[in-house]
Amino acid sequence: MKVFTRLMRLIRINFILMRYNIDEIVLGTHWFYPLRFFVYFNPYYWALKNKLTRGERMRLAIEELGPIFVKAGQIISTRRDLLPDDIAMELSKLQDRVPPFAGVKAKQIVETSLEANIHDLFSDFELKALASASIAQVHAAKLLDGTSVVVKVLRPNIKKIIDRDIDLLMALARIAERYWFNARHFKPRQLVSEVAQTLYDELDLTREGANASQLRRNFSDSDILYIPKIFWEYTRASVLVMERIHGIPIHDIDRLKRAGVNMTKLAERGVEIFFTQVFRDSFFHADLHPGNIFVSDKDPENPTYIAVDFGIVGSLNHNDQRYLAENMIAFFKRDYQRVAELHIACGWLPPDTRIDQFEGAIRSVSEPIFEQPLRDISFGQLLMRLFQVARRFHINIQPQLVLLQKSLLSIEGLSRQLAPDLDLWASASPQIEKWLKKQVGGKAFIRRIRDNLPLLSEQLPELPTLIFEVLKETKHQQEKLRFRQEAANSQTEEIKRREWKIKAEYFLGGSGLTLLAVLLMAYMGK
Repeated sequence: MKVFTRLMRLIRINFILMRYNIDEIVLGTHWFYPLRFFVYFNPYYWALKNKLTRGERMRLAIEELGPIFVKAGQIISTRRDLLPDDIAMELSKLQDRVPPFAGVKAKQIVETSLEANIHDLFSDFELKALASASIAQVHAAKLLDGTSVVVKVLRPNIKKIIDRDIDLLMALARIAERYWFNARHFKPRQLVSEVAQTLYDELDLTREGANASQLRRNFSDSDILYIPKIFWEYTRASVLVMERIHGIPIHDIDRLKRAGVNMTKLAERGVEIFFTQVFRDSFFHADLHPGNIFVSDKDPENPTYIAVDFGIVGSLNHNDQRYLAENMIAFFKRDYQRVAELHIACGWLPPDTRIDQFEGAIRSVSEPIFEQPLRDISFGQLLMRLFQVARRFHINIQPQLVLLQKSLLSIEGLSRQLAPDLDLWASASPQIEKWLKKQVGGKAFIRRIRDNLPLLSEQLPELPTLIFEVLKETKHQQEKLRFRQEAANSQTEEIKRREWKIKAEYFLGGSGLTLLAVLLMAYMGK
């Protein structure tokens, strides 16, 4: 049955690929090149010829394949180190919008998950969905005390749908690796695994609630970012209840201007929020598309961001933070040797990489960009060019850095849209330099000691015992070494004695034979 289901799904996928002329791309590979002429028998080839780019055709095909493929396309679009630029740019435009499922079904899921009647949970629950995406949809509601909330509900049978499509994608990835030589550059099975991990993480709404709570705590005293409250008593794996927020969608530029919002300050605050999350908190919202960001217009001159949808977040360890900050500063100082050294030191490049070659490659990419005015430099363009270099040097792109790159591209796009003349580096560099100053010097050393005091106070009483054990083990090893040395010396002396014995026997034996020969010659002479 599984084979039949997979076959039917493949037939539908093949039809969609033909409809958007993706078969031309497949048949254009060296493996299928002898069959290239078959593309002319596809009626859609003539309909779409010279009308759409390959990236546009791939985006439209993915949108028709269904919500899971849309989600997969969004995730894959972040892998600028593996995809051509034109395809990556088009996939980043994929919209995760699907028709809502019945509100009655959502109500049943809520009642089953919370084990209570909907009227015992909410004074009002709207059956019509506020928004709908591939994994879940959102309904407006009110708690019994009158608090306005939104209820996020997982789609019914969504795990089975994800399992089916991930199984198919993995099968296609294995086929690609087996029969397509260039597939090793794109790492299809690794890409599918990343997609699967992200999708399965989003199936647990308590995980999203925990992410929201962490971000809310990090910005609890902030006037530039507001994170809605999570109501944990109503939250389960398939249901999330969150404070309802009201604001202007970030992409509605006309409405923001009519409200009198200071657009330059809004753009600057967006950059500040992103770099604060990355360098101060090491915990950042990694799904910053316009549908997830709103703006409060209560104080238009000092606008506040409001974020929603916390299914995807990222974090960096201390070393990644430091290397990233130093890399960015070195880039803008055009210290390419330092950039190359940092890439190797932090493990992003193989240790046997020649620094001079990588330095030269970075210089050839960066210099044309830095010839522009600083305010016109695009972080996104710089990253894409660097990822092109990365393919040649087999750079090891970590998942958290991919998420960071995706978020950086999003925040740059939003900032340019809000304030086209914004100098992004001028807004970002104070946050980076402030963080770096906190990481070096005497104050930083004292702070690290203070932060580790609880652990040190727990471990210090054990220190004498540990020292004794180390000394005891060292003495034991020395005794074993001395015993082996004595045994080896004894064996050497025994070998020498045996050698002398053999030599003596040989000498005596030879002397006896000589004496016997002399006596025989003397006897015969007589």
